Amino acid sequence: MKFVTILGSTGSIGTSTLDIIRRNPDKYGVHALVAGRNAELLAAQVAEFRPSVVVVADDAVRAEVQERLLAQDIPHQPTLDVGRTAQEAAAAAAETDILISAIVGVAGLPATYAAIQAGKRVGLANKETMVTAGELVTRAVERHRAELIPVDSEHNGAHQCLRAGDRKDVRKLILTASGGPFRETPLAALASVTPEQALNHPTWKMGPRITIDSATLMNKGFEVIEACWLFGLPPSMVEVVVHPQSSVHAMVEYSDGSVIAQICATDMRMPIQYAMTWPERDEAPVPRIDWREARTWTFSPPDFTKFPLLRLAYEAQSAGGASTCILNAADEIAVESFLKERISFLEIASIVEETLNRVPGRNLVSVDDVLAMDGEARRMAAALVARSASAAV
Repeated sequence: MKFVTILGSTGSIGTSTLDIIRRNPDKYGVHALVAGRNAELLAAQVAEFRPSVVVVADDAVRAEVQERLLAQDIPHQPTLDVGRTAQEAAAAAAETDILISAIVGVAGLPATYAAIQAGKRVGLANKETMVTAGELVTRAVERHRAELIPVDSEHNGAHQCLRAGDRKDVRKLILTASGGPFRETPLAALASVTPEQALNHPTWKMGPRITIDSATLMNKGFEVIEACWLFGLPPSMVEVVVHPQSSVHAMVEYSDGSVIAQICATDMRMPIQYAMTWPERDEAPVPRIDWREARTWTFSPPDFTKFPLLRLAYEAQSAGGASTCILNAADEIAVESFLKERISFLEIASIVEETLNRVPGRNLVSVDDVLAMDGEARRMAAALVARSASAAV
């Protein structure tokens, strides 16, 4: 039996992972659950899956979880802990065979890195790990012989396509994008876009930040950066195409002109399970595509003028150093400010670009370096937002 630790157990990836474990009790158990502030759901997960360790955001949440567990009269009470050090310990514990990394944002980096240093298999659903610290992480994977399997649907699809041939024969990797809610919206109309409109994604139901990032195509830019590190490719070999139907997740073109595509229903349990079972495949509880039904798939190039953040992502990855860390931090501040209606939709890109221009880059040689650079970039972006908001009054 394999024991799993989940970073972000109460989120969508975490609950999907637990569903796979629930369906395979003879194959998987839970060592640790790491969550934020959803004490009610976390307590229910503990009651069902009986982890040995539970880590939460702060002492107040720990007290609430403890109270709920005592009220349920659970025979075995887990160790309840708080904070970064406890997260890292759970991720790197000898009892952890597989880590599912699904904490949103750079907060997921330290524990994910600790698991890699411990030589674990990591199912990576936290793209900020590679966007902010790709070079650091890939070196650690090689040095500690860890296994890093992407859970993000596009990168998981790419991982599967790359099994079809030798890496030396790869001509390019193609990532698909839905195009978001403004795929057909004229550039001039984007100036008056509201948060409510931007949160209305046509395909996926996601958290606020990733939904806005999908509307700006920044999320696809992050995926380009992540793909470069995961698969050892330069940005010039990673291409983005707009595919509104979101059925084809990734394609790989080989030197002989063959293109291998990964296609499946939009259910994250498939890539999560793939990360847990690789190189084997197990029956997955996901819908199947009925090929007897007529369907139309379309593909088109992205508009880099209308969506400049995608261009900035390519440029940041090419620049190297701390650029992608700065990019991510500035974007998070800008998106948060847009959702609070402090800046316009189009100002998200301008805040990110100016932050990249103003924050001096440097080599990042440790997780603490990454976190320090992240903080510096956030402060600069916040100052630029304040200036913009003040000028608009």
